[in-house]
This record gives sequence, C-alpha cells and structure tokens, in this order.
Amino acid sequence: MTVTRAVVIGAGIVGLTTGIALRRAGIDVLICEQAPEIRAAGAGLGLWANALAVFDELGIGEQVRAIGKPSEMYFHDPTGRLLETPEFGAEAHQYLLVHRAKLNDLLADAVGRENIRLGTGFHGYEEHADSVTVRLTDGSSAEADVLVGADGAYSAVRTRLVPGTPAQEHRGHQVWRAVVPADGTGVQGNRLILGTNGCRGGYVRTHDGNVYWLVNQFKSPPLTGTRKQQALERAFHLEDGQDGVLAELIGATPEELILHNQIMLVPPLPHWVSARVALAGDAAHAMSPHITAGATLGIEDAALLGDLLGDLLAAGDVPAALAAYQADRIPRYARVAELSAAVEHAPTPQEFARHYAAFSHWMITPRNAEQVQVRA
Repeated sequence: MTVTRAVVIGAGIVGLTTGIALRRAGIDVLICEQAPEIRAAGAGLGLWANALAVFDELGIGEQVRAIGKPSEMYFHDPTGRLLETPEFGAEAHQYLLVHRAKLNDLLADAVGRENIRLGTGFHGYEEHADSVTVRLTDGSSAEADVLVGADGAYSAVRTRLVPGTPAQEHRGHQVWRAVVPADGTGVQGNRLILGTNGCRGGYVRTHDGNVYWLVNQFKSPPLTGTRKQQALERAFHLEDGQDGVLAELIGATPEELILHNQIMLVPPLPHWVSARVALAGDAAHAMSPHITAGATLGIEDAALLGDLLGDLLAAGDVPAALAAYQADRIPRYARVAELSAAVEHAPTPQEFARHYAAFSHWMITPRNAEQVQVRA
C-alpha cells in the first residue's frame, strides 16, 4: 500500500508548511482549521536561515523574502551601548522579519486553498493497521495514511496522543507587542534592548514601512492597569529610566492594537508519534519566545516530515517514517531546551547576548542543526 493521503490539523505557519512539504512529496493533503478564516495570532515573526532554506527547497523562498525585511538580532543595554559578541559572525545575527498574517496568506495560497477546510476542528481519531480515521467537529470523518497535529500549544491532537501534557504557564513571563505606522515617530533604525528587572524589548522597522515593537518580562509581578500601562511600565526598565522611542511608540499605540500574552510552554514529551500520528511545531514543543525561534524550528519539523514520508512513499511504511522523525526531533529539542535555558538564566545583559548568539549560531549551522533538505 502506498502513502496517498494526509490530514493536517491546524492552518498556522507550521500546519500550512507541512501541507506544502507533503504535497511536494506526492501526498494528497487535507488541512483542517477550526477558525472560520486563515489568520495568525501575533504581529512580527523572525525567520532564520534554516527556515528560509526550507522555503527555498519548497519553491517559495523568493515570495517569502518579498514580504519580509532583512534584520539583525543585536542587543543594546538601556544606555544604548551595543552588546558585542565578537566570537560569532554576522550570520548568527541575521534573520528575516515578516508579518505573521501575510506569511500565513502566502502559505495558504501555496498549499492551495482548495485543500484547506475552514471552520472544522479536530474531534478524535482511530488508528488501524494501514490507516487512521480522523473525526472532525462538523460530524464528518476523513480516512488517511497519516495524521499530523500542528494545532499549537493547546493541541487537541496532543491531548489524545500524549494525555496529561497540557500547556503550562511559563510563570511570570509576559509579553506585549504591536505593529504601528512609522509616520511621526522617532524611529530611525532597529533597537533591541536588554534591560533591568528581567525586561527585554525594542522595535524594528518592517518591510512595509511600519514599526513592530515588543516588550517582555521574566518573573513579572502581578499585572495591574491597562495593557498600555503595563507595557510602558516595562519600557521604563529598557530606556535607562527615561521616556524614549520605545515609550513613544507604546504611548502612540491604540489600546485595542496592543497584544498581550502570558507565555505558555509545552513540557518535554515522552513521545511525539504513534504508528500513524505525529505532532509538529508548537503542538510538540511550544517554547519561550525569548529565543525567537519557535516558528523556524517548527518549519524544520514540516520539512522533515515531508522528506521522510516522501522517501517511503512507494513502500507506504508510515510507522518507520514517523519513528525516524521522532528519533531526530526529540534529541534536537532537548538541546534547544538547554541552549534556551542558558539564554533565559544569563546573569547579565552581556551574557544574555552571548548565549543568544551561541544558540542562533548552533541552529543555523548545518553540521549541528542536521538541516533537512526537502525532496526536490
């Protein structure tokens, strides 16, 4: 029996990229999204070189770059001093800043909107010797050779596959962000700041002339006031106690445009797969955004699934492909967790910057990252 059909739950960045990679491998794909439209939570998104390499192999790299702005991840302290990391080259700091919603739209077009079923969530599944029956919230079901759960940190597929692993609060870790017009602001370039009281944040220009600002804090005290007041309070720790450009941007942002989130994490899982079901992206490894790599690493997941299932297309050996996927991913994310913790617990801004560059260098270096090439 050959692998002919996959069901992907979730039409976010990882789910859509998984669909593209599987279709490129010759597999028919149905993507189910419980929301009534293709949409993305959040604002700006950083894509590193390893994610861009995947999109190049999928034939959409140029389109992705066309909706992004090349940016660099260098940090400053609250006085404006650059925190240099001379032991790492420029490539360890370079990424592409894109708007999440625009990337989602691009990926939906690439996978084919006729392959996406909106307003349809996941209800359950039953595995059989040579297939999986996927039950959906509209009362219908779909027969497939493989089911991929790419439905985020609160994954319903993970609840069924790995019971007892709900998303957990990264206690005290809060984030505020927005995209605003650059007109009338004092923004001349990009600035990312490591401040006091566990605060980090800054602002970057986007490709379409807007500004993306963000503020986040580890070990935040209980929140009071409006979202704008909360963000301004943290900005005070990022601009040497003075009202600066970041505070100006926050102050000029309408309250309803400010996004706030308590950061949620997925605990390390004992397994990511069964014989016919696999998890990808945040469903398997939702992590803290302080390393700005969750989407990039999830895109790698999608590429690897397409590669491995494509290799076994003729034989139809889904269990072997998923076992190989898990054998690659779990050790990789154990290392991600170690490097991420080193960044989070860095005792000084300089050490934070150094550990951050060490992580990005590791992630984009092929011999360490074990980069996956999608089938041509």
